[in-house]
Amino acid sequence: MILSPAELESLVKVEHLCPHQLLGLHSFGDTKGLVARAFAPGAKSVEVVPVHDKTKPSFALQPLDYTGYFEGTTKKASEIYAYDLKVTWPDGTIQQGRDPYSFLPTLGELDLHLFGEGNDHHLHDKLGAHLKTIDGVAGTSFAVWAPNARRISVIGTFNEWDGRKHPMRLLGSSGVWEIFLPGVAEGALYKFEVWDKDGNIRQKTDPFGAFFELPPKQAAIVWNTRKFKWTDGDWMKKRASFNALERPMSTYEVHLGSWLKKTPGESPGYREIAPLLAEYVTRMGFTHVEFLPLAEHAYYPSWGYQVTGFFAPTSRYGTPDDFQFLVDELHAAGIAVIVDWVPAHFPRDDWALANFDGTALFEHEDPRQGSHQDWGTLIFNFGRHEVRNFLAANALYWCERFHLDGLRVDAVASMLYLDYSRKEGEWIPNKFGGRENLDAISFLRHTNHLVHTQHPGVVTIAEESTAWPMVSRPPYLGGLGFSLKWNMGWMHDTLGYFKREPVYRKHHQNDLTFAMLYHFQENFVLPLSHDEVVHGKASLLGRMRGDDWQRFANLRTLLGYQWMFPGKKLLFMGCEIGQMAEWNHNSQLDWWLLEAGPYHKGLQQFVEDLNRVYLAEPALWAADFKHEGFQRLDCTDHEQSVMSFIRRGGGGADIVVILNLTPVPRSPYRIGLPKAGFWKEVINSDSAVYAGSNQGNAGGLTAQATPCHGQPFSAEFILPPLSISVFKAEG
Repeated sequence: MILSPAELESLVKVEHLCPHQLLGLHSFGDTKGLVARAFAPGAKSVEVVPVHDKTKPSFALQPLDYTGYFEGTTKKASEIYAYDLKVTWPDGTIQQGRDPYSFLPTLGELDLHLFGEGNDHHLHDKLGAHLKTIDGVAGTSFAVWAPNARRISVIGTFNEWDGRKHPMRLLGSSGVWEIFLPGVAEGALYKFEVWDKDGNIRQKTDPFGAFFELPPKQAAIVWNTRKFKWTDGDWMKKRASFNALERPMSTYEVHLGSWLKKTPGESPGYREIAPLLAEYVTRMGFTHVEFLPLAEHAYYPSWGYQVTGFFAPTSRYGTPDDFQFLVDELHAAGIAVIVDWVPAHFPRDDWALANFDGTALFEHEDPRQGSHQDWGTLIFNFGRHEVRNFLAANALYWCERFHLDGLRVDAVASMLYLDYSRKEGEWIPNKFGGRENLDAISFLRHTNHLVHTQHPGVVTIAEESTAWPMVSRPPYLGGLGFSLKWNMGWMHDTLGYFKREPVYRKHHQNDLTFAMLYHFQENFVLPLSHDEVVHGKASLLGRMRGDDWQRFANLRTLLGYQWMFPGKKLLFMGCEIGQMAEWNHNSQLDWWLLEAGPYHKGLQQFVEDLNRVYLAEPALWAADFKHEGFQRLDCTDHEQSVMSFIRRGGGGADIVVILNLTPVPRSPYRIGLPKAGFWKEVINSDSAVYAGSNQGNAGGLTAQATPCHGQPFSAEFILPPLSISVFKAEG
C-alpha cells in the first residue's frame, strides 16, 4: 500500500481537506511510475483505462481492505495522462467514465482573489453548479463558500446521496470548496453535505442554486439559465437609452400565485399566465408589472419575502426558462418588469443560509446585529466582503439572466438603522457611536452603482419609510443611489384623509397638500401596495365611508388623485376592480365582482381610462420631479373641501385637476386657468360609464378673461360630488 495509514484514515473518515491530493492519478515523484486511487465500495474490480493516448498503460487497482478504496500502480508511465475509471460490479455491470479527481480546479487565483475582496461581479458564474465541458468531457462543476467547514461533499441523484463518494477540495485560504463531476447533466438533484466546525454533519442547499425542487423539498437542480432564446433585443436596446424619471410609470403590482387560479388550489405557471397577464395589463394601460418576490422561498405565506434560494425563480410556477418566457412575453407587449428583491434578511431554516458552515457566515454572530426583531429572521453581514459580493452579484444576476427592468428593494429602512425595531441596549453603535449602519449604506451605494452602470435603463426602487436623506440621489452627491423611492408619507396621509367621513375632511385638507412640501427632495413612487390591503387594514374599498355609491365615488377619486399627483404610480392587483375583502394569498382575486353590478366594472373602466389619459399626456409624467411640473391653483378652500392644481411639462398641453371631496355638488365654482380657449374634460370620475351620477361639464368649457387664483383666465365649473375632474387645454 502506497497510501499511509493516516492518509487512508483521512479518506475513510472523509475528512481530508483536499481529497484530490490522494485520489486520482499521481506520480511517485522522483521514482518512475504512477499511482491511482478511487473510491468504489462494493465493486468487483477497478481499472485505469487511457482515453486519448492508447499507448499509455491500463492497469488494475486493488481494494484496500474493506474501506471501499482501491489503489494501483504502474511503472510503464511517469507522466499523468487522461483516463477513465472502468468499474465492474458483482453482477457483471460495467461503468466507465472519467475520474472526477483527475481534473484541475475550475476556479483560478484571480476568481478567488476577486471574491475575497468582494468584487467579482459575475460570481454567479463561478460558485454554485455549472454545466461545463472540460477536455471533451461534459459534466458539472460545483463550488461553495464555507471557510470554517471541516469537509464538504456534493451529494445527489448521481451518487445515491452518499457523502463519501464526492468530497470536495478546499482551494487554499479562500474558503471555497470545488469539484468537477463528469456526466452530471441538467436536471440532476444535489445538495452539499457539510461537516461543520463542531463536527455536525448537515445537508445544505446551494446558496447559488439556479433552480430548486418544489417546496417543501429542498434539493437544488442543476440548470443552465443561459439557454433560453430571447426575442426582446429591440426592447433591451431601447431601454438602455431611457430616462425613467421623464417617462410614464404606471405599475401593476402582482402576487403571481393569487392573481388567478386554474383551480382553487392551483395557480397557472409562468408560461400559462404570460399571455393572460400581458393581455390584461396591456388592456388596462399599465406600463410596468411589479412582482412580489419570485426568488425561491420555502414558506409560501411569507409572500416570497423569506428567501431560501436567492438565485432561483421559485419552482412553484415552473422552470427558470419558463420565468424567462414570462418576462419575454411582457416585453413583447411593451410592458416593463420589476421584481421585489430582498437583501435585508433571510430565514433561519437550518438547511439554507443560516449558520451555513457551523458559524455565522452570511449573518452576524451577535444577535444585536444579526437577528431581525420584527420578522424572526437573520440580517446579512454587509461588512463582510464575500457577503456583499454574494448580494451584489445576485442583483446583477437577475438583471442579466432574466432581463429585469427594475429591482424594488424591500425593507431598506431596516438595513439603514442599527437600532431598527430595537430598544436601548439591544443594538451596537457604529464606530462613530451612531445608529447608522455604515456597512449597509456602503453596500447599497455599491450595488446601485453596479446595476445602473452595467445595466443602463434598469431602475432600482427603495421601500424606505423614514426621512433618510437623498435615498434617490447619486452616491457622488452623498445619496444612496436609488432611481426612485416609495413615498410612504404620501400613502399614509392620503389614505388617512380618504378614510375620514367627508364632513370632517375640511379639518384635514393639509393631509393632501403636505406631500408637496418635501416632494422635490426625492424621486417618488406613489404606492398603494399589497401592504395596505392586509393584516386588518381592510381593502382600499373597505376604507371608504358611506353607502356603496359614496364608497366607490371616494375610491375613484382616490385613484384619480394618485394618477394626477406628481410621482410614478403603483397599484396592487385587485384594487382596480374594488376588491371588497382583504387580499388573501391563498385565493385568486374576486374577479366575479365584475359581474356583480355596475360599480366594480365602472371602477375598472375608470382605471383603464386613467392610464389612457396618463400615457397620452406628457404633462402627467415628464416633469414629475421638476418644479415646473406642478403648480397649485387653490388648495385653501378647506370649508368646501375643494382643491385644484396644474400639471405641465414634456411639451404637452397643460392639465388642470379639480377635486371635490364631499358628497355635495358645487356649481357654479370658479377656478383660475392659465390659458384662454377651450378646456376639454378628459376625465370625470362621476361619469355614468363609471357608475357615477353623471354630473359634469358636458365635455369641457371655455376660459373667460376673468382673473382668478393668480391666473389670467378662469371658468365656472360644475364639480360633481366626491369627484376628480381633469381638463386639458386645447389649441
